[in-house]
Amino acid sequence: MSLPTVYLVDDEDAVREGLAWLLRSRRLLSEGFGSAEAFEQWLAEQTHPSRQPWPRAPSCLLLDVRMPGKSGLALFEQLVDQGLLPYLPVLFLTGHAEVPMAVAAVKQGAFDFIEKPFSNNALVDRIETALERSRDAIQARDARRGQRDLLEGLTEREREVMQQVIAGQPNKRIADALGISVRTVEVHRARVFDKMGVKSAVELANRLRSAGLAE
Repeated sequence: MSLPTVYLVDDEDAVREGLAWLLRSRRLLSEGFGSAEAFEQWLAEQTHPSRQPWPRAPSCLLLDVRMPGKSGLALFEQLVDQGLLPYLPVLFLTGHAEVPMAVAAVKQGAFDFIEKPFSNNALVDRIETALERSRDAIQARDARRGQRDLLEGLTEREREVMQQVIAGQPNKRIADALGISVRTVEVHRARVFDKMGVKSAVELANRLRSAGLAE
């Protein structure tokens, strides 16, 4: 996994430069955008269907609420629609008058809002927590993707046997249910374990469950 990155979207150059300096002082990478539109255009390239799921590295977004052109709230709603919030937690940077809007956004899934002027230490603490949340979400997403890829490598019969195996059915009952011999069940069972990289039915069930692919 690549290094964590903090994305900064604020129309004020001085704010972006100050935040970038603060993050560098804490050994955190950042990338700045002067408008919601600029970030939106860049994001469209990263999330193109032909590319791997984005983000690949732990990430979070520091987003100004009120900007010329597209507002931070409008950009936030787009991220909600794209399902990106688990992987790209959003921290709103807001003035006092904008606090009610920021609170409403938090209820929609924003990670937090930081009222200006803010404490550098408090801001970095929240950023680091947001990056940890992003890391966990990305790892879970990649685990699900990896398990789906392995599942796609199973034949239809192997998938049928697998469902019976993770349900706890013995080989004899599986054979009766599918109209095949016990020996054939054993062969398919062994192939499923080999392809899925597990050594037992319990391990297989737990792995599929942790990836959200089984109840």
